[in-house]
Amino acid sequence: MKRVIVTGATGFVGANVARRLIADGHDVTLFVRADSDRWRLSGIEKDARLVDLHLDDYAAVLAAVGAARPDWVFHLAVHGAYSWQTDWQRMVSTNVVGTMNLVEACLKTGFSAFVNTGSSSEYGFKDHAPSEDEFVDPNSYYAVTKANATQYCRFIARDRQVNLTTLRLYSVFGPYEDPNRLVPTVLVRGLDGELPPLVDPSVARDYIHVDDVVDAYLQVATTAGIEPGAVFNIGTGVQTSIASVVEIARRRLGIAVQPSWGSMENRRWDTSIWVADTKVMRAATGFSPKLSFEEGFARFAQWIAGEPARRAYYAERIPGARSASGLAGPKA
Repeated sequence: MKRVIVTGATGFVGANVARRLIADGHDVTLFVRADSDRWRLSGIEKDARLVDLHLDDYAAVLAAVGAARPDWVFHLAVHGAYSWQTDWQRMVSTNVVGTMNLVEACLKTGFSAFVNTGSSSEYGFKDHAPSEDEFVDPNSYYAVTKANATQYCRFIARDRQVNLTTLRLYSVFGPYEDPNRLVPTVLVRGLDGELPPLVDPSVARDYIHVDDVVDAYLQVATTAGIEPGAVFNIGTGVQTSIASVVEIARRRLGIAVQPSWGSMENRRWDTSIWVADTKVMRAATGFSPKLSFEEGFARFAQWIAGEPARRAYYAERIPGARSASGLAGPKA
């Protein structure tokens, strides 16, 4: 059993990491903002310590880390990953200042593994799968702050010779994903036999199921001999277009209607090339995703459709989705 801190546990990936650690029997402390929506923690609140704090408050972080004295730290707190999160000052305070505060506090107590969360957006637009040592060219406020945090973590890890790594996540999907994202929107509308408005069918992403991403965090934490400050791309190495996402949904869910391509305007970050180079992660840790997009989609569909309250929660938050239930939220 390890003593573990997880930041960002009310978020999509953080909640999945927290749930896996609790299920594995670890002693888990969750750092959460007092104003955060905690629906993703339903059913596990009593299985972990919840500490309300803002990561840009160094004194509070120092005290909380000192009390937890972690063996492992999984840092997933972030702001700006979603299109509706546009406050650049909060991005700086969370993604940059918050990361620096947390790392500096953890250096005082010591740790056996600290895994920072980066983003594929640090690379900017590329016409190929970028490797981890390639020049980054961030194309948004969010990407700039994430690249800054990654470079800080690399510097500290090398300077102090500590096990501090960064995972650059590609397009994660699966249970507890925000309802306004593409895959849950297509899935929930698809359960009604419908499709949402869609952008250009050539827009593509490297979609990786959240169960595989959680495996990656644990693999990095438990693998000996990783170079201090290492950065790893976390994706499948397979690019999936929105056309393929919709075709898989239509086949899996029996959707008869045809997609209306271009009925939604492309977003400024949409591109037809976005895929991970996964060789470095595989060589360093042996990690390889287990689920294809279609397998992951089927697993996600089963998770949503298998619990009426969960399906209702998503449907109530997805434009155009039909919800026959007035239940307030999903079960764990």
